[in-house]
Amino acid sequence: MSTMDNAVKPAEIIAVIGMQGRFPGAPDVGEFWTSLKNGVESISTFSEAELQAAGIDPAYLNVPGYVNRGCVLEDIDLFDAGFFGYSARDAETMDPQQRIFLECAWESLEQAGYDPERYPGMIGVFAGCDQSSYLYQIYANVDLSAYGYGGMMAIGNDKDYLTTQVSYKLNLRGPSLTIQTSCSTSLVAVCMACQSLRHGYCDQRASKEGLLVPARWDSVARWPLPSIRCKRPGNRGRQWRRNRGSQAAIGRACGWRQCSRLDKGVGSE
Repeated sequence: MSTMDNAVKPAEIIAVIGMQGRFPGAPDVGEFWTSLKNGVESISTFSEAELQAAGIDPAYLNVPGYVNRGCVLEDIDLFDAGFFGYSARDAETMDPQQRIFLECAWESLEQAGYDPERYPGMIGVFAGCDQSSYLYQIYANVDLSAYGYGGMMAIGNDKDYLTTQVSYKLNLRGPSLTIQTSCSTSLVAVCMACQSLRHGYCDQRASKEGLLVPARWDSVARWPLPSIRCKRPGNRGRQWRRNRGSQAAIGRACGWRQCSRLDKGVGSE
């Protein structure tokens, strides 16, 4: 058998043709990579005035070991509702997770050079997200009688609609699956998306990983922490182990990866 016979066929190779994301201190993948290379720490420190303005119980500030630091995504309030066909009212009650996910989806498609309105193939979406704490804030602070039918509120906040809403808004006609496997959601989404590509269920797929609610007031550490700095393993870094008292700050970010089979991506418009 020749070397050519053993070579991987183009139909089996998955090519990354687009990538987009939002991260604390970095509005896109390029800035995020620059921060990683330069060792930039993107954890924010909150003043006592900021904590009080955000409604944090003053009693927390006197807890020994309390750390007023956390991860924050900026500009979550700049969603262009009209561009994506939403009314201002529906956008107001839409979980920021879903807003940012939709924005990243559109940006990734544009980066890859694909117009869903003209592209004849099937683009699938495989993704997952955290539960919506934003909905709890709406119930606690908004007069729901002014909103009438609550169907759109459910669609804009329930995890089940994460992928199908993007497929509908961007006219993506491939498989659209919301995947929830806790901490392995990203890995499983990528795995299922690649399987779908190889089996021909879609021509392109987009997968999302690691999106949590990007709310400033929800980012503040609410437990005693000896330190909240990132360290590489072997560089005084410690794993997150509850039974040993070592804790971590919960990060907020969105990552979108667009892929295609190599034989479909090379030479296509």
